[in-house]
Amino acid sequence: MTSDPLRIVVLMGGNSEERDVSLASGTQVAHALREAGHNVTAFDTSRGVLTSEEEDRLRDTGVGRRPPGPRPPDLLDTGDTAAFKREPAVADADLLFLALHGGMGEDGTIQALLDVLGRPYTGSGMVGSALAMDKDLTKRLLRDAGIPTPDWIVGDPEPERVEEELGLPVIVKAACGGSSLRLVLAHDREEVERAREEATRFRDIVLWERFVRGREFTVGVVGEDALPVGEIIPENEIFDYECKYQPGMAREIFPADLPGEMARRLQRLAVEVHGALRLRDFSRVDFVVDEAGRPWCLEANALPGMTSNSLLPKAARAAGISFPELCGRIATLAVERHGALESDQPPARNLSLQGGV
Repeated sequence: MTSDPLRIVVLMGGNSEERDVSLASGTQVAHALREAGHNVTAFDTSRGVLTSEEEDRLRDTGVGRRPPGPRPPDLLDTGDTAAFKREPAVADADLLFLALHGGMGEDGTIQALLDVLGRPYTGSGMVGSALAMDKDLTKRLLRDAGIPTPDWIVGDPEPERVEEELGLPVIVKAACGGSSLRLVLAHDREEVERAREEATRFRDIVLWERFVRGREFTVGVVGEDALPVGEIIPENEIFDYECKYQPGMAREIFPADLPGEMARRLQRLAVEVHGALRLRDFSRVDFVVDEAGRPWCLEANALPGMTSNSLLPKAARAAGISFPELCGRIATLAVERHGALESDQPPARNLSLQGGV
């Protein structure tokens, strides 16, 4: 924590399919940062500054069972960067805390804009954000770095090729989506064909991935340190959108019931993934450990969910770090990196993370 309160604007909302998730994250982050002693403004990039009443309502609404329908235009999608920079709250801010998910909020677009404007912000930069958002590029970099990831195909392959190269069942997902949007486990050729048709309807670039049966784990990274490993046990066959955001649809166990050697291995791999994708400040890396005990990296999240009950805050809580402390630490990391203010905090490597590497 810096010695003086920061003026922080939490950017949230936007117009991606993950708008609801972002609003839930952003309003809770804003509340937590105030508890940590900062002066905070909540800013929906589709509507502007939120009143305290609007924040309370959005914080209580949570995330729906399905992604939102038609979404409002985004103030940052107009090309008028000068107008955004003139927003009084933005102009006076010491730091922009990004709680955006999906679309231009997570694919490097907003990060590039803020770099051009010279505004300090939390999280990964343009390159790291773009690499983590594109699952095909992520997997190529992981493979080149020697980090195991399931085999995959990108595009519109014939069902016969999918079955021959990847086997059935097969995971089908948007190559550049998040929050498990349109994530499907196709069990036979008929379901594969339906997944192809669905992808055509949404005009997605589709990633077909070999299904690895096993236990699912997630590892948060803050600074350069791994948080305790968590296990995800979904009610559905896979950890889809419903399981992620509906109460009672998944059990999330922190710390995971794992031998110490395997937990440390997953933590080391998470830090390696964080570095290979040029991520910074914080991220969350997802794995599956197969029935033979081999870990496989599924993907990395440059801007993971940040409600108090999201996976990264749960991992931090398992390390003895409260949600306000976590949000404050992420802000401090960004301030230190941008050099916007002097900080009395030690470097990120000295953050005490119980159970970390």
